[in-house]
Amino acid sequence: MRAILLLLLFLSFGNANHISWLGDYDKALEEAQKEKKPMMVLLVKEDCKLCNEVIVKSFMNRNYIDTFNEKYVAVMLIYESEISYPIELFYSTIFPTLFFVNSTDERFLEEPLYGEKINEYDGF
Repeated sequence: MRAILLLLLFLSFGNANHISWLGDYDKALEEAQKEKKPMMVLLVKEDCKLCNEVIVKSFMNRNYIDTFNEKYVAVMLIYESEISYPIELFYSTIFPTLFFVNSTDERFLEEPLYGEKINEYDGF
């Protein structure tokens, strides 16, 4: 969990071109509703090597990052963490999992992307 939390801290304050991740689902939902934007929800697991690779390879220093930050409110959820989120909505046994969600009614806009599939779509 420390590695993911350190990575989140780095992403929040570093100078790299990165996704502006929030770590609290309720605050992210509130912001998304206020800004009238859908949400991009990344579900990761503690000590997940692929999760860390996906964050670095797909969500840092890419030409589509500004577009994601403009069009979505991004939230990163840590599976089985103490911070609550609607686990029944964002349930997965494959990590990482990426969900695109309508902030009005919390319905999925697309089928979730699971694990290795995210790496396959590296260029989105």
